[in-house]
Parts: sequence; structure tokens; C-alpha cells
Amino acid sequence: MRILLAHNYYQQPGGEDRVFEAECALLESRGHEVVRFVLHNDAVEGLSAARLVAHTFWNRATYRAVYDLVSRRRIQIAHFHNTLPLISPAAFHAARAAGAAVVHTLHNYRLACPGATLFRAGRTCDACVGRSFAWPAIIHGCYRGSRGASGVVAFMVALHRALGTWRRFVDAYITPSQAARRVLLRGGLPPAKVLVRANFIYPSPSPGDGSGGYALFVGRLSAEKGIRTLLDAWRIVGSDVSLKIVGDGPLAELVHSAAVPGVEWLGRQPPQAVGQLMSRAAVVVVPSVCQETFGMTAVESLARGTPVIASRIGALAEIVDHGRTGLLVEPGSAEGLAAAVRRLASDARTSAAMRTAARGVFEAAYGPEPAYAGIMKIYGRLAAERSAYKS
Repeated sequence: MRILLAHNYYQQPGGEDRVFEAECALLESRGHEVVRFVLHNDAVEGLSAARLVAHTFWNRATYRAVYDLVSRRRIQIAHFHNTLPLISPAAFHAARAAGAAVVHTLHNYRLACPGATLFRAGRTCDACVGRSFAWPAIIHGCYRGSRGASGVVAFMVALHRALGTWRRFVDAYITPSQAARRVLLRGGLPPAKVLVRANFIYPSPSPGDGSGGYALFVGRLSAEKGIRTLLDAWRIVGSDVSLKIVGDGPLAELVHSAAVPGVEWLGRQPPQAVGQLMSRAAVVVVPSVCQETFGMTAVESLARGTPVIASRIGALAEIVDHGRTGLLVEPGSAEGLAAAVRRLASDARTSAAMRTAARGVFEAAYGPEPAYAGIMKIYGRLAAERSAYKS
């Protein structure tokens, strides 16, 4: 099968970038011809504001490039990950016009929430979900803290809703969780086209042993990730269980100056170092207070056989099997998080059983085999439908 995989890289590498790269590698390892089409947000700095807005709505150069690639390479499936702002929805039109079936993986809530996170002013927010035009996001400056930038995203989504792009020019949407699917259906996407296929890890890492005995947080240091809850929990736990924090972000100074006993901030670390830290951790903590569409950190932890303590919110409640592969706590509850940490730290037998179960769940649900079977089921159906349509 000949597949175009397209992605607009972020300036700060994140989970979406890793999923895109894993998708490419997995498909190539199974013998498929993968054609990459990538742009990078570093290019934004060289564009005028007017040109960036124009590209966000409809990038003519991208249209021509995608149309040419699909036509010349006889692409059967055009699979898009992030398209904001440089690839633009023009690429969906181009791929369909050139004869490919179009798949779009939705890693966030952008089509229902310009801010993409369903989070504002320290709490979850769905004020824009289901609206034909997301005016609350403009008032509150939900995208990049800017009313202007929020307006551009809101108008782009509304324009392409009016043009029929979301309904007629995308053959299938992939969401990584049922929680994300429910929100996006409320946002107006056609139910028959919105499919669930979990993100995955490729290649599979070796399981760890938890010999370090510490708890680990890996992620963006921002309000929606529950950083304040995390620090407050360790004010209760203290040095009984040490906590290593990996990541950077707008709350980095808060973490740096917190001076909480037992907490060590390691800053941003390369992927290999993060993997080693996860393998040696006794538990990975994911205290998000937003409705995550997925939880790559949680799944990376399961892959290494490390139990996860996570908030009972969004996709995290789907990934962590409470009492079997980890523990779920109420989002924003420092007391609940501290109690869960102490529970696992004091129960070696339960922790050992969770390590075994965590690795088993990873292999069954988030490893290369289920990931490949899931994507080929989607690709195969769409390719057959497009072939029948053209004949």
C-alpha cells in the first residue's frame, strides 16, 4: 500500500510528533511505501502576520505539493496528523482531488475548541463545543493567549465547516480514545467517520524493574497538567518517596522555586534518558486536571511495566485500570494523590503485580501488533471504498 503521511511539526517537540514518527516507522517496517510530507513551525517566524493567516485558512503551495505527490506517486491513503497552521485544510481537498482516501488523526480538540485543550482559567471548559462559531475562545484569548490568534483559528474552523471540508473531504477521523470521540461528536463531526484507535509505542521498549524506588512525572510544566496538585501532594508525602520531575514549560519557575522536600527537577531530558528513568521508577504520576485526549506518558509507563497513578479524567480513566495497572485519583486532589503514592510505596506485593499487568496491557492494547492491525483495518476499508467510487 502506498501511503502519504503528513504532519506539521511543533516548535517544541511533543507527543504528536512522536506518534507521527512511530506511525511512519511501523508502516515501513511492514513493507508499505510511505511518503512523508512534513512542514515545521520554525518556518512561521519568517512569515508576515497576513501570510500566516492566509496559510492557516488555505495554503495554496501545500495544495499543489500534496496534489502532485498523490498523483505522481499514485498514493492510495493520505493520512494527516497535525495540519495547523502551515499544511492547512487545503491539503485534504488536494489529496481527495488527486484520488486518495483521506484520514485525519485528531490529537487534540481543535475542531471543537480553538484552544485545543478544553481548559481555561484553571478549570475544564467546553463553552465552544457544539457552537457553529467559537466566539467565547476569542473573548478569552484561548489560543496562545491572543484574541487575534484565537480568532484566526475559530474563523478557519467555521469557514471549513461551511465549505463542507470536515464532512465531505475527510473520509475518516481517528481519535485516540473514546473520551475524545465523545467530545468531537458534540463538536459536530459525523459519527460514522469518527473512529477510535489508540496511540502506540514503536518499537517496544524492554520492561524495567523499578529499582530506583522513586516516583516520576514527565510532561509539560503547565497548569492543565496538574503541576500545582503534584507539588501540593509532595508537601504531604515529603521525603518518604522521592519525586523526579522531567519537563519544561510556563510553570518551570514555580517548580524550581518550590523547595518541596523529596522533589528534584531534572528539566527537559532526551527520550532515551526519559525511558531509563521510567524503567527504574516505582510509579509514574500523571496528575492532569484537563480532559486529555490520550496519555502518551501513561502508555510509555505501561510499556516499561511501571504502574501509573493518574487523574480520573478524560482518556486517562480509559488507560489506567484502577487497582490492576495503577491507581486513579480525583483530579486536583493533592490529598488523594498523596494517599495513592503512599499506598503503592508501602505495598510491594501489589506494586509487583501491577508491573506485570501493566506490561501485559501494553502488549495487548498499545504495542505494535494491535496498532498495525487497527490502522490496516481502517486503511483497507477506505482504499476499497475509493477504488469502488473511482470505478
